[in-house]
Amino acid sequence: MKATIKPHYDILIIGGGMVGASLAAALIPAGKRLGLSIAVVEAFPMPDKGSLEYQPSYDARATALAYGSRLIYEQIGIWDQLREHLCPITDIHVSDKGRFGAARLNAADEQVAALGYVVENHWLGQVLLSRLAQDDASFIDFICPAEVSGVSYQQERMAVSLTAQGDEHQLTAELVVMADGGRSDLREQLGIGYQQQNYQQHAVVTNISPEASHNNVAYERFTDTGPMALLPLEALAVGDDERQAGVSHRMGLVWTVPDEQIDEIMQLSDEQFIARIHERFGYRAGQFVQVGERFNYPLKLSVADEQVRRGLVVLGNAAHALHPIAGQGYNLALRGVVALAAELIQAREAGVNLGDIDHLGRFAEQVRNDQQKTIGFSDKTMRLFSNNNPLLALGRSAGLQLLDVCPLAKTVFARSAMGLDQPTPDLR
Repeated sequence: MKATIKPHYDILIIGGGMVGASLAAALIPAGKRLGLSIAVVEAFPMPDKGSLEYQPSYDARATALAYGSRLIYEQIGIWDQLREHLCPITDIHVSDKGRFGAARLNAADEQVAALGYVVENHWLGQVLLSRLAQDDASFIDFICPAEVSGVSYQQERMAVSLTAQGDEHQLTAELVVMADGGRSDLREQLGIGYQQQNYQQHAVVTNISPEASHNNVAYERFTDTGPMALLPLEALAVGDDERQAGVSHRMGLVWTVPDEQIDEIMQLSDEQFIARIHERFGYRAGQFVQVGERFNYPLKLSVADEQVRRGLVVLGNAAHALHPIAGQGYNLALRGVVALAAELIQAREAGVNLGDIDHLGRFAEQVRNDQQKTIGFSDKTMRLFSNNNPLLALGRSAGLQLLDVCPLAKTVFARSAMGLDQPTPDLR
C-alpha cells in the first residue's frame, strides 16, 4: 500500500502486524466521526488491496483466539470474514503425564458456541489488511515499506523520523503507538527497560497430522520435561482428482523442552519426532502420520518497565511476552488494543490531547491489572507443572480432578480462560 505521507497525524502506529493492524481497525467505527488521522508504518511491503482469496498451507503458523477475542473482532467488524478459515475449539482436555488428574472443558456445558478458535496468522493478517483498505477507513494511511528511525518529544507533539521508499520524512503526531514486536532498536533508543526472566526452555512449534479427525478438541499435556499443547486446525483439501479427493487433518503443536534438549529434538527425523511425541503425549489424539517444518524459539517472561509515556504507548509483544502454556499472549494483547482504542475515543470526544499522560495513565492502570493476572497465571502454572516434587505433583493432580468434577469451578476457570470475566469496551 502506498500513501501520501502527511506532515502530522493524530495517531502514528509503528508496526502493521496483527496488533498494530487490530488497533487501526478498532478505531475505524469512531474514527471518521471524530475526524481522526492515523498512519500505520510497516517495515515489510504489503499488497495494494486486501484480498480475501486464500489458500491455507500445511505449515502455516496459527494463533489461538479466546471466545472474548471473537467478541472483540465482531465489534470491529471482521469476524464474518475470519470465520471462513478458522477452527473452533469445542473441547479442551488437560492432563498430567504419569498422574491420575485430568480435566475436561466443553463448550456446550459453558453455553457458548466454542471455547476458542484457532486461526492461521496469514489469514488473520489478510482480513485485517482488507478491513483497512475499505472506503470507511480512508482516514488511515498505510505507509510501507517504511522504517521509523527516531522518535522524540516536541512541545505537545511527538517528532517522528522515518524512511519510506528511499526518502527521509519528518512528521509529528499527538500519539505514537509502538506495536513493533518483541525486538526493537527504537525502544532501546528511547531507554525503555524490561524486566526479563529466562525459563531455560525452548518452544518447538510445528503442525502435525493425526490419522483421523481431531474433532475440534484441544489438548494441554503436562510432562516432566515441559508442557505440550495441541490445537485443532482447519483441514486441508488434498488430491486433484475428484474421485481421490480427501482431507489432510492438522493440529498445531507447541512443545516446551529444556534448553539442553532443543538441538537433539530439532535434529530428529520426522519418524523419530512423531515417535517422541507419542512417548510424551500418548495416543489420545490418535496416531500421528505426518509432521511439518519445525521452528523453535527461546521462552522468557518479559514486561516493559514503562508502557506509557507522554505521547507514547507500548503495545502487544513490545510491552509483554509470556509463556505460551495457556495460549493467552495474543488475547492479552488484543484486550490491550481495545482498551487503548476506547480510551483514545473518549479522549478525543473530551477534546483532550491524545498524548496526554493523565488519560494514558488510566489506560495503563486498566491493562496493568489484566496483565498481572494473566501473566501471573501463566507463570505460576508453568512453575507448578514443571516441578517434580512428589507432594506438589499429587496436589496438582488432585486439583485437576477436583476441577473436572466441580461444575462451578470449571465455569469460573473457563470464563477466565475465554476472556469473559471482563466487559468488552464500546468502540463506536
